Amino acid sequence: MPYGGQPHGQPPYQQAPAGHGPGTPYPPYAGQGPGYGYMPPPPALRPGIIPLHPLRLGDVLDGTIKLIRSNPKSVLGLSAAAALVVSVPVALGQAYVFDSAASIAADPGSVTTGDLYGSLAVQYGGTLISLAVQFVVVTMLTGVLTRILGRAVFGGTVSAGEAWRLVKGRVGALFGVVALMAVIMVVPLIVFVLLMAALATTGEFTLVAVATLLFIVAYFVYYLFFKTRFAFAPAAVVLEGRGPIDAMRRSWQLVTGDFWRVLGILLLTWILVGIVSTVLAFPFSFAGTMFSAMGAGTAATAIVSALFLTIGYTIGSMLTYPFEAGVAGLLYADRRMRAEAFDLVLQTAAIEQQRQGWVHSSADDLWHPSNSARP
Repeated sequence: MPYGGQPHGQPPYQQAPAGHGPGTPYPPYAGQGPGYGYMPPPPALRPGIIPLHPLRLGDVLDGTIKLIRSNPKSVLGLSAAAALVVSVPVALGQAYVFDSAASIAADPGSVTTGDLYGSLAVQYGGTLISLAVQFVVVTMLTGVLTRILGRAVFGGTVSAGEAWRLVKGRVGALFGVVALMAVIMVVPLIVFVLLMAALATTGEFTLVAVATLLFIVAYFVYYLFFKTRFAFAPAAVVLEGRGPIDAMRRSWQLVTGDFWRVLGILLLTWILVGIVSTVLAFPFSFAGTMFSAMGAGTAATAIVSALFLTIGYTIGSMLTYPFEAGVAGLLYADRRMRAEAFDLVLQTAAIEQQRQGWVHSSADDLWHPSNSARP
């Protein structure tokens, strides 16, 4: 025994403070670093795009970027195809409108009311067609990207064809979620328009204007609330195999307790992708607009202008779709880690897969809620 009565190899104890028993080590003073014998925690297990522990904002954004980089052919290829299909009707409509506007500016006296109505019909018709196409294409794309993400968490990759085979049985439920969300978002708009139309017949136009401004603010809050509450429903459909209503109920439960954090990250994501997509699309949109203005009245001008606009929309949306789907999917995983200790399930599975040396397709089954460490 050395001086002080402590065995060799053990840190010397300080005098125990009041309330502590004999032999109890005195805690370090505030501001002191780790003491003698301190062992730092082991690094987080990270077999794939995220560390398998509750995620910080940086982990979510970094994981989404890694999702795109780890499987660019499937993620960006599918997103580009979807964006192209959605962008064509809008680009054609806007090219026609730009060409018509340039013709009107060149010779205002030759314009008829029919020309103006025709231009508006083409523009809004293209927008409506694009929204209808977007409803179908983006819904299926979200499902496929979510399935790719589910495997990428473990370090595995999925081809576009395999991802579609795994998701196609869940497409009906995905459309159910989107349809229910559309009802939730559209019904207040319809009710408001009907009320304002009735109010306008009384001649109270000042009241209509004030009510419209208030409604815009209230509807923005309403939209963000339900968009956040049901943000995880697509992941619950694809990864957990739930039906539309059950998936929306599941999303509501996962968001409960962390609503403001989820809303903040989603809102930041929408702002970031909006800025990036606008910057990337601007040169092509500007070129298409200028081309129409300088050479109005010819079919070649309209075609080239539509081509530039389509390229701009496609490039912008090609990054928007996977980034939004990736952030929502990783937030879903984060909430399960925090609420259900799901990170323990993921870590155990990842260690076993590392031992085997490859990521088996059975990893997809681990997302089922029956595998949660907590009920």
